[in-house]
Amino acid sequence: MKQGHKGVRILFAGLLLIASAIADAEPVRLTVQVDEGKPISPDLVGVFFEDLNYAADGGIYAELVQNRSFQYSPTEQPDWHPLKFWDLEQRGDGSGSLTVADMRPIHPNNTLYAILTVNTPGEGVGIANGGFDGIPVKQGECYNASFWAYQAFMGRMWGRGDNSKPMPVTLRLETNAGKVLAETSFDIQGRTWTKYAAELVPSETVKDARLVLLAHEQGGICLDMVSLFPQKTFRNRPNGLRADLAQAIADIHPKFVRFPGGCLVHGGGIHQYYDWKDSVGPVEQRKSEHNSWGYSQTKGFGYFEFFQFCEDIGALPLPVVTAGVCCQHAGSSPNRGQEGLPMDEMPAYIQDVLDLIEWANGPADSKWGAVRATAGHPEPFGLKYLGVGNEDAITSIFKERFRMIHDVLKQKHPEIVVIGTVGPFASGSDYDAGWAFSNELGLEMVDEHYYVNPEWFWENLERYDSYDRSKAKVYVGEYAAHDRGKRNTLRSAMAEAAGLIGFERNGDVVRFSSYAPLLARRGHTQWTPDMIYFSGTEVYLTPNYYVQQLFGQNSGDRYLKTTLDSGDAGKLTASSVVDSPSGELIVKIVNGEDEPTDIDVRLAGLPDNASMNAIRTVLTGPGPDAENEDAKTPVVKPVSTHISVEQAFSYQAPANSLTVFRIRK
Repeated sequence: MKQGHKGVRILFAGLLLIASAIADAEPVRLTVQVDEGKPISPDLVGVFFEDLNYAADGGIYAELVQNRSFQYSPTEQPDWHPLKFWDLEQRGDGSGSLTVADMRPIHPNNTLYAILTVNTPGEGVGIANGGFDGIPVKQGECYNASFWAYQAFMGRMWGRGDNSKPMPVTLRLETNAGKVLAETSFDIQGRTWTKYAAELVPSETVKDARLVLLAHEQGGICLDMVSLFPQKTFRNRPNGLRADLAQAIADIHPKFVRFPGGCLVHGGGIHQYYDWKDSVGPVEQRKSEHNSWGYSQTKGFGYFEFFQFCEDIGALPLPVVTAGVCCQHAGSSPNRGQEGLPMDEMPAYIQDVLDLIEWANGPADSKWGAVRATAGHPEPFGLKYLGVGNEDAITSIFKERFRMIHDVLKQKHPEIVVIGTVGPFASGSDYDAGWAFSNELGLEMVDEHYYVNPEWFWENLERYDSYDRSKAKVYVGEYAAHDRGKRNTLRSAMAEAAGLIGFERNGDVVRFSSYAPLLARRGHTQWTPDMIYFSGTEVYLTPNYYVQQLFGQNSGDRYLKTTLDSGDAGKLTASSVVDSPSGELIVKIVNGEDEPTDIDVRLAGLPDNASMNAIRTVLTGPGPDAENEDAKTPVVKPVSTHISVEQAFSYQAPANSLTVFRIRK
């Protein structure tokens, strides 16, 4: 017993020594010079949209029918074809067939359509579509259903009906078991493409409904652009966006939106680049085509919708066009590698870029401004920035074509800031050559990309401190911390927050930044990690999303000198800005350690007895590996508290946390 008591006394004494050492540890000192600062970009945090991971079709674009215009092909996936995701329905002894034709399309850009032939009507012969993993509908809400059709010429010699009589059809929402949720009827008559539309209001909430069109007489009809939209899109826009996903992006308060993508801009080869002209005008006249990420893109979410979304959320539009070269990773061996548009095609391509500016900014009576006005936006969109190129290898092929585009834009549109590229990595030969080429041309801004491990961000907190302020400004167009297994962990989110601290501290040279990729449909991802995941009915906000949101909602236009005497605190960084419109002081602290850190904060330049109202928002979780697997109950989410702070106050930053103090002086 005596030996046991002695062991307990030794253990207790050791614990006291540890506790004493902790108590004696000096807190970290954080000093903010409230009266000493510099102007910085007020537009630092934006978003980058690319249609991968089913981000557009099957994602933020609210269309609920998949392959609505029968354009799917094996060029996208080996087992795809124009009737993929469509089923032939033959009800109650009905019989018929479904084929595809291209003789009389709605528009040359929309080459294929379906022909439904009814041999025996029975209880209906038709087609059904289950959308993207099922069509989610809500009881009592209104859905806009439509399709284009005309009577197929069957001829009496075929014994398949009389074209002089209308073809009665029924359009329904059904469950998988065939229960009717909503229904309407039409009579199809004539040999001219005609749009038929109605509102459907389902009687039940169902996650996996189908849209069914049934014909009820012998004969045939041609069908195209079979569509179903929730009436409640974002801002109730026709041909609009899925409200919950668009709102999640709007809640970041992004200052700009880059679109339509990165690698997608190049396409799969030199003549397969994203042509903005194929994405404007009536949706039935847009050109659906192969997506660089292995599926089809309808371009229903096209340039008009991109610009309109920017306007709706108060963000600058930042379109990106190819620099006249394909991606160096395009094609397949032995033809893999960067290629340039033939030089005799460059003038026409450059004119396309000039036409884009006219479409965005030109008067309503100009050639391309009239196209914008006809779509419903007579006033110019106010385009200020244009990206040219994406992660290109800085070769002579690239430089010759980029220079041609740049020189014409500078001559004809000096008001447009041309954003160049310095390759796909944070360093290396393309990065060095890209910056040298930028300096040679005197570019106003260049686009840097890097996908790296979390440690890289902590090791490069001072990356932009030494950048030459007289050279091009920086747009960090694509970045993310790729944690073990490319997961959306709290650890990766805190590394990105630390990176954003560095961007903000250097906001006089880093003008824009955007995490990538933005959206991913669960079960259909080609790239991870991503900022926002979703299913047909739910939205999953990652820890990384909340970092972007906190920086986006708490941006400033003036950086204050912020000194952090971190001692042995390790992964700790901070920044301070002023939001001039509100006059509020915003202090951000990132603690990437697995233990809390005590901090003494001093707001130098304010009266010693100053007492101010503040909102303290803390983003943290149960540990560095924490992820948000549940859409309804995320384990990592920001928590805000109204507090009062003085000119000097103490704060314990939780382990693995981002803290934002928004102080009303």
